[in-house]
Amino acid sequence: MNLTIENILFVGSLLLFLSLIAGKTSYKFGVPTLLLFLAIGMLAGSDGIGGINFDNPQIAQFVGIVSLNFILFSGGLDTNWTSVKPILREGLVLSTFGVLLTALSLGTFVWFVTDFTIYESMLLGSIVSSTDAAAVFSILRSKNLALKTNLRPTLELESGSNDPMAYVLTIAFLTLVINQDQNIFSIIPLFLQQMILGGVAGFGFGKLSKFIINKIQLDFEGLYPVLVIALMFITFSATDFVGGNGFLAIYICAVYLGNQDLIHKKTILKMYDGLAWLMQIVLFLTLGLLVFPSQIIPYMGIGLLISLFLILVARPVGVFISLMFFKMKLRRRLYISWVGLRGAVPIVFATYPLLAGIDKAHMIFNIVFFISVTSILIQGTTLSIIAKWLRVALPEQAKKLTATDLLLTESPKAEMKEILITTESFAVDKKIVELGFPKAAIIAMIIRNNSYITPNGSTKIEAQDTLIVLADRHIVFYDVYKALKI
Repeated sequence: MNLTIENILFVGSLLLFLSLIAGKTSYKFGVPTLLLFLAIGMLAGSDGIGGINFDNPQIAQFVGIVSLNFILFSGGLDTNWTSVKPILREGLVLSTFGVLLTALSLGTFVWFVTDFTIYESMLLGSIVSSTDAAAVFSILRSKNLALKTNLRPTLELESGSNDPMAYVLTIAFLTLVINQDQNIFSIIPLFLQQMILGGVAGFGFGKLSKFIINKIQLDFEGLYPVLVIALMFITFSATDFVGGNGFLAIYICAVYLGNQDLIHKKTILKMYDGLAWLMQIVLFLTLGLLVFPSQIIPYMGIGLLISLFLILVARPVGVFISLMFFKMKLRRRLYISWVGLRGAVPIVFATYPLLAGIDKAHMIFNIVFFISVTSILIQGTTLSIIAKWLRVALPEQAKKLTATDLLLTESPKAEMKEILITTESFAVDKKIVELGFPKAAIIAMIIRNNSYITPNGSTKIEAQDTLIVLADRHIVFYDVYKALKI
């Protein structure tokens, strides 16, 4: 079947529907949802029962980049700075030095066991060097896996921030494969430029985005998530235009925004959560369509060998050497090593050699695809088992307590107070978003002139308003009164 304007919506919506149904039942059998999405795409492709003819790496790459924007941005918004701050150094070292070590060790192994040149081997190692944000975020959260001693924030920070490093290494070694006369040290300026500009742009656009979101007056609440989408793509494209790393920029921008007081923040977060799932499905379906299973079969042997080396040797080497100067128990290091999930990101990066037209591009693509599938299948299905075996999982009772997000859930707070705003109060004529309200409390209702107002971040407080404030415990009200200065 050839995709046309007439049938693309029907085929796309049908595949989306089948993916959702498959995803609903997949975990009953212990199969990661993302693998089901990929399998449906493969079944619908040229070698499958659907017979859809899709062989366009350029479109697949475009879909991948757009999808990764949403996935990384959503992951950044959900990143709690309070949880991340204690493990920031470990996460950053893993996402930079750890990725480099993984790429170099795997590249060296590929050089020994294949007929690849050293640069081609390092290119393959770079493509699969980072853990996949889509796989880690979706599998950890869908399994509701609670882990001890900041393990989960470490894994999510690493997976959300290490794609830029893998991207830079991929582009750098691809350049060396194409231009054999260049020296390996010539990629250092590119690396520094990408990471420095990406980091600065991410923080700068984060502050600018907060200002725009809170100051602009839009007529409808539903327009604010649309505004954030526009700001996300501006951040990515502007950073990329000046030579920085757009993936790093949007992740840093999202982490900053996710830990600030924003107008209609709850609406924005919920919408991005849904969009991130949609983009994961679309991304895996597209990559599944792009793959020809018959072309992978000849590379299954070498692919399995490389995949096992990555899982059992290269990833642990990168983790253990990176964390050697940090105080951390052995079982934590082992679990971090095991959660080295590869998913859609390496497959997206593998389209770059295809578009560049290098000799072994198709071989690299098929091996990378096989590595991603085996990683999700082997590691993704055993996260809970390995966590219990290594004793890094929290008991069920503790899991229930840590899973509660006081800002995002609909459950009522434990304490309620009515607070009268006097004319001398700091809060008068201030928007709620400007109050610096404590995270563990919300203004559920405002009583004004005998009428009830359901507030949002842009609601202005007036003198003689009565605020109905909910908090999770009584002591939080001290911070409430401090924020209101009454």
